[in-house]
Amino acid sequence: MALGAIVLAIWIYLAVGRGFFWRMREEPAPRLTKAPRVVAIIPARDEAAVVGMAIASLAKQRYPGEFHIIVIDDHSTDETAAIARAAAPPDVLTVISSEPLPAGWTGKLWAVAQGVREASRYQPDYLLLTDADIVHAPGKLAELAARADSGYDLVSFMATLRCESLAERALIPAFVFFFFLLYPPVWGTGAAGGCMLVRREALERAGGIERIRGELIDDCALARAIRTAGGRVWLGLSAGTRSIRPYGTFGEIGRMISRSAFHQLRYSAWLLAGTAAGLLLTFAAPVGLTLAGSAWGVAAWLLMSLLYAPALRFYGVSLVWAPLLPAIALLYLGATVHSALQHWRGRGGMWKGRVSR
Repeated sequence: MALGAIVLAIWIYLAVGRGFFWRMREEPAPRLTKAPRVVAIIPARDEAAVVGMAIASLAKQRYPGEFHIIVIDDHSTDETAAIARAAAPPDVLTVISSEPLPAGWTGKLWAVAQGVREASRYQPDYLLLTDADIVHAPGKLAELAARADSGYDLVSFMATLRCESLAERALIPAFVFFFFLLYPPVWGTGAAGGCMLVRREALERAGGIERIRGELIDDCALARAIRTAGGRVWLGLSAGTRSIRPYGTFGEIGRMISRSAFHQLRYSAWLLAGTAAGLLLTFAAPVGLTLAGSAWGVAAWLLMSLLYAPALRFYGVSLVWAPLLPAIALLYLGATVHSALQHWRGRGGMWKGRVSR
């Protein structure tokens, strides 16, 4: 009985004490009253399959202010640079080649830092840090600028991830659910790296990209740096900001999670053990208690499923998946353990041929 009461109490707390993270609602867009100068920065490494669509979507923005796009080709071995140059007129787009990667930097952040340096030529008020697989609806830049103008130094959209394959339908809504559980949007503590608009002065005050140069979870690290420097952060959902990167198999999504999961735990075996215990208590225990005939377990599992339902609805996935969240959580735990094992083997943070330790 005591265990059942504890597990139900955990889910009641998650329902009402974590900023209602589970609601999965888009906030109404504010009205743009002024259009600051913006430069978009896109790091791209072997992104020939997606980068053209991403750039074209930015070139089509209905934005009344000055806007330029910079792509940093990060030593691609495919046609990334050529496809990027063909995606927008040269007066809108600049493509540069990345310099050799210095020690202590992740590849992505070194490319972003070079983009920030190149962007200084245009004296931007804001920098749009976005990924090569993100497609933006035509009014999204104006929406971000309007949101920033309402008193924020960093505003970001959690892009709507692709959710078509079986693996994506099983795991992607949970990915967003878990992210918002860790970083409830109303708390203003996190950011989503696929689409971040940051005030240039706030970035400089926070120490620039160099401040977070070795981070694998660069979006939340940047949000933390901005907040530490006295800035304000906003994070929201956007159906009109979409990732077009496919994840066709469970293994592909697992590797995406594994890349940074142990970094999130600061490479601590103790935090890994605590995380495993917490996930088992929160997600697996309700199932075990239910099978043992506990009404507490039934109530906790039902509440868990109800809180997960909005994420499934947002992604257009059947609510049949809702009671399966405990099994999905165990898959995420497996990816986290794999992340730790890869780190201990000297292969931590593997991404596109690079290892980040």
